[in-house]
Amino acid sequence: MDSKIATPRKTPLNARHRVLGARMMSFGGWDMPVEYSGIRDEHFAVRTSAGIFDVSHMGEIEIAGSDALRAIQTLTSNDASRLSVGKAQYSVLTTAGGTVVDDLLVYRLAEEHFMFVVNAANVSKDYKLIVENVKTYSDAVAVNVSNRYALLALQGPKATKILQTLTNLSLDSIEYYRFETGEIAGVRCTVSRTGYTGEDGFELFASPQTVDALWLAITEAGRETGLRPVGLGARDTLRLEAGMRLCGQDMDENTSLLEAGLEWIIDWDKGNFIGREALVAEKERGPSRQLVGFEMLERGIARSGHDVYADSDCVGRVTSGTLTPFLGKAVGMAFLPTGLSTYGTEFTVDVRGRRLRAKVVKMPFYKRTRS
Repeated sequence: MDSKIATPRKTPLNARHRVLGARMMSFGGWDMPVEYSGIRDEHFAVRTSAGIFDVSHMGEIEIAGSDALRAIQTLTSNDASRLSVGKAQYSVLTTAGGTVVDDLLVYRLAEEHFMFVVNAANVSKDYKLIVENVKTYSDAVAVNVSNRYALLALQGPKATKILQTLTNLSLDSIEYYRFETGEIAGVRCTVSRTGYTGEDGFELFASPQTVDALWLAITEAGRETGLRPVGLGARDTLRLEAGMRLCGQDMDENTSLLEAGLEWIIDWDKGNFIGREALVAEKERGPSRQLVGFEMLERGIARSGHDVYADSDCVGRVTSGTLTPFLGKAVGMAFLPTGLSTYGTEFTVDVRGRRLRAKVVKMPFYKRTRS
């Protein structure tokens, strides 16, 4: 038996997190901050002011060549041909059965040059799948460039105001799911108007060598506006409150895109892609279960893995659940049989041996007010 335990990798900001007193944990093979000042405090900062996240553990895979678009169209569910240079889209890598390998963002860097941003725990698996597909095309190559990038996220209603003090880029002109390249506090960055919190904000791609200076400049610029460093704990409560799926928890290779409620990122008309045939068949017969949002009707918090019951029958399981700091409600996501997935349907969740009432509600649980 091999007694060796893999040492978690460290982002370029690892020492910074420790100086700030962050509570650290291993996540996806990385040593990451869970919280600094507390999950509730950090969650509220993002909802009311701004928060800065180190998400350098995410992976980046570039695909280039005259056949790059064709390869991407085969690999992913969405239609990447709709991307002009400077645009990004949410998509999924699929299995032949129409289930989820990983969710990702697709960036079009140039006419024949794309980048995938993938989940940290799935980089090796994703890269293997991508390479196997790309090599079937005569002029396309895939490269894992994760080591070239560090990634920060600045999220919240004051994110634009904070960042604008550090750049000549016109941030208001960068629309949602668009990106530009320029300097932030003298640091060369790709500035993407994307995020995983339900708030407005930006994700900043920089080199590992310059990201600490970038972090310090942003935190100093946001000091008077209530900017907080934010860890994985609040990142999870924020994304759940915003109804965003977590790959590996709310969906995986046993979950179809239709079951996960992601038909909106399936382009049925773009031509064949991995899993399309299975998804077409599933759409015709209808999925047997659905991922739904729910709200607890009795005092208690449903957590991932808790069983869901209709009368005395176990009919599903909770995939994510928390007491949302901002809304002050116990909410979550769960798989239910399609017949029980309509809004208002009541069921019970086994919370530590107690059957507590819950009901299906619309997601997202929280939606920001747009100016």
